Amino acid sequence: MKPRLLVLELWGLGDLVIATPFLRAATEKYDVTLLAKPFATELRPRLWPNVEVVPFTATWTAFAFGAKYNLLRWPWLEMHRLRCALRAKKFDCAVSARWDPRNHFLMKTVGARERLGFSRLKSQRYLTRDLARPDPLAHRYEYWRTASAALGLTLPPRGEIFAAPRALPPVVFVHTGARLPLRVWPLENYSELIARLRQKKFTVQVACDADQLDWWRARGENALCPRSVTELMGQLDQAGVFLGNDSGPGHLASACGLPTFTLFGPQLHEWFAPLHPASEIFEGRACPYKPCSDYCRFADPFCLRGVSVADVWPRIETFVQKHLK
Repeated sequence: MKPRLLVLELWGLGDLVIATPFLRAATEKYDVTLLAKPFATELRPRLWPNVEVVPFTATWTAFAFGAKYNLLRWPWLEMHRLRCALRAKKFDCAVSARWDPRNHFLMKTVGARERLGFSRLKSQRYLTRDLARPDPLAHRYEYWRTASAALGLTLPPRGEIFAAPRALPPVVFVHTGARLPLRVWPLENYSELIARLRQKKFTVQVACDADQLDWWRARGENALCPRSVTELMGQLDQAGVFLGNDSGPGHLASACGLPTFTLFGPQLHEWFAPLHPASEIFEGRACPYKPCSDYCRFADPFCLRGVSVADVWPRIETFVQKHLK
């Protein structure tokens, strides 16, 4: 009988996709339970079918300062029931690749015998193994590689992830959304970029977030607006390359086998570039406050909005031609 392992990844879609190689490797040695946001149940059949998913939306992962730290709004009853359910599973081990004391406290309260993580603010008191952090500019995937080594697992290097060849439909999938407005390149720029691609005879499919749909339709664009992760995966399967912002859809496209081109602004590409070996990034304007998470210190996030179509077009044209011609 395999030992039981609890894995915590409570943040966004991109974070969970980055954990995919670890989850796949862990199932070879452990009976794996993943605690993650509800969309993990949609990813499971395709990315890690042997993982049990326990859906949970942690209040502290909200991208809104007030909701995140207002303890009166936390779902205490739901959290108590979750704790009891997880404790009943009697985990041999629990692991988190995020240096988050709340994760570490949760691993302690569910009774996992061994608890591995990267301590912060003295959270080593909740861990049985305090792992050494990778280099400060290391990709988030390197934290999973460090955790995997501590568990006796071996993960491939970044250049060998999601590299399985497949026939690529000759379609450029452009997704203009992102969870945070700070990470959205102006829609006007995307519109000009799409026009240039079509002038070069490339087929372009636009997809967007719900709050952008009216903007695209008002300009005569038949934009897709995926309402679920499952729907988005189906749309990505009809495309050959992905263009978009630093966001979950780009990471998911990478996991679906698409080369991706990502426009980075407030976040560091060293941390969050998609894992596909053919993926490329465009670094936005320099800013002394990078990386930013929830908000910008300036009236306008010039690091991304200051990037023009002319700035990125030579790179994007070359990228698309390389993979679709």
